[in-house]
Amino acid sequence: MITEKDIKQLFKSQLDAISNETLRQGVIDAWVEGCRMGGWKSVDELHEIPFTLLTETHGVNFIEHTIAVTEGAAALAKAQIDTYNKLPYAIDMDRLYAGGLLHDVGKLMEIERDGKGGYRKSLSGKMARHPISGALLAQKCGLPDDIINTIACHAKEGDGRPQVIETVLIHQADFATFDPLVMKQKGILIEL
Repeated sequence: MITEKDIKQLFKSQLDAISNETLRQGVIDAWVEGCRMGGWKSVDELHEIPFTLLTETHGVNFIEHTIAVTEGAAALAKAQIDTYNKLPYAIDMDRLYAGGLLHDVGKLMEIERDGKGGYRKSLSGKMARHPISGALLAQKCGLPDDIINTIACHAKEGDGRPQVIETVLIHQADFATFDPLVMKQKGILIEL
């Protein structure tokens, strides 16, 4: 069973960046519950899950992707905060780190082992993509609506929908990690 301690170790740096203790605990609770609901039993299993089934991941796993998106969104926020003379909107770093850690938490229920050494979309994943299952999980764990927005709207489900600024930054960081792999698979990524 994956425990609170396991999640704290996996995402120590990112969790430490969340100053609101209630929010930090909600993120941990959502991960533990998502692991339970998805049937994941060990941290080693989490490190083996590919971050997507839509393209070749070249070994990038779910945990690495989650951290890269979270830190990428934080870097986008920091660049604006440090550079703009007058930031035209407030960026909440607690919301950004929590949303980054949770943006794909629904994949814990969307992806399963295929019994042949690989992975496939689970029945739950066929019923609702990870932004929806992740948003429902966050609500179940008592997370606030602004965090639910970062999960529900970080992918195509959010197209044209109202979004908090942190959702926009998470979306950009997420696709900055996904699009190059799709382009590489299609042979249109220029690699010098």
